[in-house]
Amino acid sequence: MFSASRSAAAILSVLAAVTDVTSQAYAQSAKPGNGKPAVIAMDDARIKLAEIELREAGPAAIARRLMVPGTIVPDAGRVAHVSVKLSGTVAELRKNIGDDVLKDEILAVLESREVADAKSEYLSAKLSSELQQELTARDKSLWEGRAVPEQQYIKSRNAAAQTEMRFGIARQKLMALGVTDAEIAALPQAPDGTLRSQNIRAPISGRVAERKVESGTAVGRDSLETELFVIVDLSRVWVELAVSSGDLPLVKEGQPADIALRGMTETGTGKIVFVSPLLDKETRAARVVASLGNADGRWRPGSFVTAGIAVERRDVTVAVPFSAVQTVDGRKAVFVRTKEGFEKRDVVLGRRDGAIVEIVSGLSAGETVAGSNTFSLKAELSKPGDED
Repeated sequence: MFSASRSAAAILSVLAAVTDVTSQAYAQSAKPGNGKPAVIAMDDARIKLAEIELREAGPAAIARRLMVPGTIVPDAGRVAHVSVKLSGTVAELRKNIGDDVLKDEILAVLESREVADAKSEYLSAKLSSELQQELTARDKSLWEGRAVPEQQYIKSRNAAAQTEMRFGIARQKLMALGVTDAEIAALPQAPDGTLRSQNIRAPISGRVAERKVESGTAVGRDSLETELFVIVDLSRVWVELAVSSGDLPLVKEGQPADIALRGMTETGTGKIVFVSPLLDKETRAARVVASLGNADGRWRPGSFVTAGIAVERRDVTVAVPFSAVQTVDGRKAVFVRTKEGFEKRDVVLGRRDGAIVEIVSGLSAGETVAGSNTFSLKAELSKPGDED
């Protein structure tokens, strides 16, 4: 019985040793440095839970970029200074600083004796012109019927031309004061009390950046305030850049430029619209302007940015997101999707262009890699095995 017990114990000891060796071999197969690929088991559910984005390696255009600091400023063509063209008093303010406005929307209402005189002159000239046109038409009919001499008809026709000319001049004066066609057309039916009122309208759509007057302020000529509002349309902004004379030959109008705001991960893509032919006398740098879309309003004038101007482009066969690359044991690596999960693959990097990087060797086009949250895969790979 004693010998049988010793035999059973020996068998159990051998089985435990075999199991331990098998476990160590499996652990070593998942660790780097043993000549075998390092594999991290992970199914689709775990990949989704870890928020790992899968990206396919493939061809891309890689650009060499000139990095230049810059400043966001309003687009000069999208800034409107709303000024008055007559003397008067601010009777009503309908828009305040920070308000959004549409083109031709009323910003303020002025009361002006000058505009009242111009409207009265227009109405008088209109009435005289219409009356003279009727008289001329009657004289023409009488002359054709031989009831009046031709000289009377010619005199009446000249008077009609003069009254029509005065009517046109009166209309042009109103338009010069800022009265719109629709407002001019409505003048004959307008109440008398509105003749002294003048609407100040927005010349562009945008946002009120400045309001320079208060209700009751006298504006106009004689050293009075003439500018009432400043409206800025920030749906598109400029990026002011200063490019050194040595780099200037690389910069051309029409080139794309990636704009990055300090402290933000998101970038924008603009286009060079102006390269100054003149150099600053002190800095020996040229003014370069890039136009940048700003529909969401995140590019605020005054912000400091960095612009990467694409000065050279070439096509590469294999490229991946730069976020897909990790450093494992001092070597660059990506994690390639397999049936079991992810396989660590050592790679050689080429040129980087912002968020993408060229893979010179170690990866083929069409293979799928982990494109985000790859640090969690690196951490999983670095966990100690059972032998530890």
